Amino acid sequence: MGKIQLALFLFICCSNAAADLSSALQAMERPDNPLLLISTARGEIYVELFPLEAPDNVGNIIALAQGEVELEDNDTGGSFVTRYYNGMRFHRVIPGGFIQTGSLAKFSRSVTLDSFDDEINADFLGLDRQLALLPDGTINPLLNIANKSEFDRKILEPLYRQLGIENESELFQRQDQALTALQEMTVKQAYENQGFQYDSNLPGRGISTGIMALANSGPDGNGPEFFISLEDANWLNGKHTVVGKVVDGMDVVITIGETAIDPEQYSSASTLIYSVRVAN
Repeated sequence: MGKIQLALFLFICCSNAAADLSSALQAMERPDNPLLLISTARGEIYVELFPLEAPDNVGNIIALAQGEVELEDNDTGGSFVTRYYNGMRFHRVIPGGFIQTGSLAKFSRSVTLDSFDDEINADFLGLDRQLALLPDGTINPLLNIANKSEFDRKILEPLYRQLGIENESELFQRQDQALTALQEMTVKQAYENQGFQYDSNLPGRGISTGIMALANSGPDGNGPEFFISLEDANWLNGKHTVVGKVVDGMDVVITIGETAIDPEQYSSASTLIYSVRVAN
């Protein structure tokens, strides 16, 4: 390639990159919010982060991306730092659902990271006004309960613990009280009985297409894993902390989301992440 051709090539590449960054900056809700750039093998994704809505968790994502978090090595007892997301893959993809990354499985050793509390405003999401049971006695779809076993585990057993009912004899004696509590229970209360805690002072938003939220193992179990939603998913509201939203590169997210990836099985079809950094 001659010097003129090389210069033209570099000009075009840099111009395209600048245009993407420029359009991402213009699409942001607040220009002072951090803009996260996720560079992947399929293209670049720009995510506006929301530090006012999830200050601790957004701070953790940025610190991990910038290599400012000490990771504990359980094998040696020592610690190390690394730009956490660089070299990872989107290890879990549900087409039409979401793409997910951030798994500790990247490391060939046993690693421990701090977990962070949920930062969710359930009242803003209207979960305090939605009954767990609909007037016809069916389960509110927001709870995303698949079967009776799940209903018992996620709704009834936590309710009985909250009421102090410890055995079948007590349940028989207090069945009217338990039934009334179940009929009056809101979706918010159902989640609180499971251990979720909410902060009505935080701004809030639900999970919709393009939203970046944290994957977790249950209440207050937030760490490095996040997903980007490919759909409006109100049944996830109240259980996952929202940390940002894609403002440019949603076409890349959609492309990554076209191929199902099983987190339990490595796949060469999974998309490699070159780097994650703050771009503004």
